[in-house]
Amino acid sequence: MSTNSTNNVAPQPQLGATAASSHRMLNILLVEDDELDVMNVRRAFQKNNIVNPLHVASNGVEALEMLRGHNGRTQIPPQRRIVLLDLNMPKMGGIEFLREIRKDPELRMLTVVVLTTSDEERDKVEAYRLNVAGYILKPVTLAAFVETMATLNKYWMVNELP
Repeated sequence: MSTNSTNNVAPQPQLGATAASSHRMLNILLVEDDELDVMNVRRAFQKNNIVNPLHVASNGVEALEMLRGHNGRTQIPPQRRIVLLDLNMPKMGGIEFLREIRKDPELRMLTVVVLTTSDEERDKVEAYRLNVAGYILKPVTLAAFVETMATLNKYWMVNELP
């Protein structure tokens, strides 16, 4: 599976979706090195009829390249982007990624939700210090992943982004 793939699920109507709500479409960047977790997020998107494009990077370095359009990677459109971020990854972990984007004038306002197995207090404190929108422990079961993604989708639908 390509690490910078886009969710190729055919668009399905969302509850309450109308032509007027098409401005609510988000580009979601999942920064995750565990293929099983990537598959669970994709399945949860399908089960919830989430039609937002899902881009996947396996570490912070790839994610930065995708956000910036560097090193031959296609840039994720800069409008209405949200990052789902794992913390424990090779090359560049989540906290290091957060530090990097918060220093970048083009990326510093990016909405980031941490989705991780780390229940360490220091990780939570540091993530919030770096202005994450939320810190979610990864659910263990697919059913819980589906429920978590449904909750995040509701948040995305009502949240106003610049």
